[in-house]
Amino acid sequence: MMTARSALRILISALREIFDEAAYARFLERTRMASSPSAYAAFWRERENNAPKPRCC
Repeated sequence: MMTARSALRILISALREIFDEAAYARFLERTRMASSPSAYAAFWRERENNAPKPRCC
């Protein structure tokens, strides 16, 4: 049976994934950068470069 604490932990983890906090943390770990405005900008540049390009028709 799932306890309230484990349910809350799952909910928080899901929200971190939805709002890209977990992805940013993985980016910082992978690049060995400290959290900063420039690191966040690099994170978003990387995400934009890896995003699928929109297709028309």
